Amino acid sequence: MALPLLDYKPTTQNHRVSTFGKADRNEDAPYIYRIEEVGSSTEMEALIWACYRQVFSEHETLKFNRQITSESRLRNGVTTVRGFIAELAKSSRFYSTVVEVNNNYRLVQICLKRFLGRDSYNKDEEIAWSIKIATKGFDGFVDELLSSEEYTMAFGDYTVPYQRRRMEGRPFNLVTPRYGEDFRASAGTVKTDWQFVVSNFSAKKFQERQLAEGDPRRYRDMAASVSTKGNYAQSVSASSIDYLNKVPRRR
Repeated sequence: MALPLLDYKPTTQNHRVSTFGKADRNEDAPYIYRIEEVGSSTEMEALIWACYRQVFSEHETLKFNRQITSESRLRNGVTTVRGFIAELAKSSRFYSTVVEVNNNYRLVQICLKRFLGRDSYNKDEEIAWSIKIATKGFDGFVDELLSSEEYTMAFGDYTVPYQRRRMEGRPFNLVTPRYGEDFRASAGTVKTDWQFVVSNFSAKKFQERQLAEGDPRRYRDMAASVSTKGNYAQSVSASSIDYLNKVPRRR
C-alpha cells in the first residue's frame, strides 16, 4: 500500500503566484501554447516542440529525443497535451537524461519546475514527493504530479506547462539536469577528485620503488623540501678586513 503524500507548508508565497503580470509590461511573460488555439499544422508543430522544450529543456530539444508515436497520437486527437507530457516524461530518453543521473530530491526539484512551472517550496516538499518516487516508482510519481489539483488548475488537459514565475536569474529550462552535485562527484568533475589523487599517489610511490639505490630521483622530494631561505653568503667589504692580523708573525 502506497503512502499518502505527506503534508508540507510553503515557506514563501512567491511560488504560488498565478501569473507573471501583464504581457505588455513584463518582458518575462511566457508565450502560452494551448491546443484549442491551434489552427494549422505549423501551429501544431510549434506546440509539440514547446512540449519538448518544457520536458527535455531548451538545449536537449534534439531529434533523437523525439517520440514519433506520441506525436502522432496528439496530432490525431487520441491523447491530450497532458497525456503527451506524461508520455514524454515516461520515455526512455527522459529516464536516461534526467532520472538515472539524479537522486530523488533533485529529481523532484527538476520535475516540479518542468511539470508544475515552479520550484519546490522547501525541503519538506522534496521529501514528501521523493517518498512517492520510492513507493510508487517514477512513473507513478509522474501520474500523481500531472493529476494533481495544482496541475489541473494551472494547465488542465490542453495547455503546455510553462514557467509561471521566474525566481532565478535564468529560466528553468536552461538548467542542465545531468550535472547535479552528486553526478559531478560520480563523474570525477568535482573540485577535488580523491580517487584520482589517491591513484596518482600510489602510482608515484610504485615508480619510486622501481628506482635503483643511489638514483638521484629517489631524493628529489627531499631536495625540494629543503629551504634555502636566509642561507646567503655574508657580504664583506675590502675596507673592513684587517690584513695585518692575517699575516703570521715571526717570533
